[in-house]
Amino acid sequence: MNQNLIAWEHLENLAWSDVLVVLAVLLLARLLIVGVQWQLRRMAESGSPGRRLTILRIVPLARLLIRAAAVLVIVPLLIEPTFRNVLVLGASFALALAYLLKDYGSSFVAGLLTVLENTYQPGDWIKVDGHYGEVTAIASRAVYLRTADDSQVIIPHSRFWSESIVNSTGGTHSVVCVANFYLDPNHDAAAVRERLKEAAGLSGYKRPDSDVSVTVVERPWGTQYRVKAYVKESRDQFRFISDMTIRGKDAIRQMKIRFAQAPYAEIENG
Repeated sequence: MNQNLIAWEHLENLAWSDVLVVLAVLLLARLLIVGVQWQLRRMAESGSPGRRLTILRIVPLARLLIRAAAVLVIVPLLIEPTFRNVLVLGASFALALAYLLKDYGSSFVAGLLTVLENTYQPGDWIKVDGHYGEVTAIASRAVYLRTADDSQVIIPHSRFWSESIVNSTGGTHSVVCVANFYLDPNHDAAAVRERLKEAAGLSGYKRPDSDVSVTVVERPWGTQYRVKAYVKESRDQFRFISDMTIRGKDAIRQMKIRFAQAPYAEIENG
């Protein structure tokens, strides 16, 4: 008999009670994952904003630990837990992932490294392949994003082997926000810069301990102002940008300054 088959001989002696135990363990692990995720997310949403991301960080780690515990309980029921048998089982599992579940295996390994390296975590705002949103869940195969227009984007972890990841928050609950203004070049740039800085500083969304910065860039069609400041809570970043835009436009109108008019492109009919 092939020595590699010895590890599977224990399967012939399995009783229905063992099968029921395996199914019960899998069901219990699933229920535990759902319950722990619900409870942790409830705690994160009801707690202070400073603790929200810390609590959400525990979600993928708890899911990983529960699944690992389930595997440790099930494996001794399927095979005799000797070093040789465990080694053969691990090699067989690796071959199955390599040849039968190549894409899933790649996503699973990338997801595992994501959790262990803390590349991003639930609550972070990231941008991948043109999609920008809040990480709502890190599953074994994919990451789930919630975009600003409330759309859910599911991105397989395997994409991260070749795609760049932009993490705007990096484990914090704040993110820098930018509001752009385009003005006619004939004006007092220093005065406009100070008025825009003052207007953005009055917003209730701005993080109190952060400063407002304004950069000025001259374009062929006018002058561009970029007003940058940190928002108190990352989920309010688009409200903050809107608030800065409204306040900035009102300040510019009070200064009687014209906005830039970009030239329209002429399209020739072929």
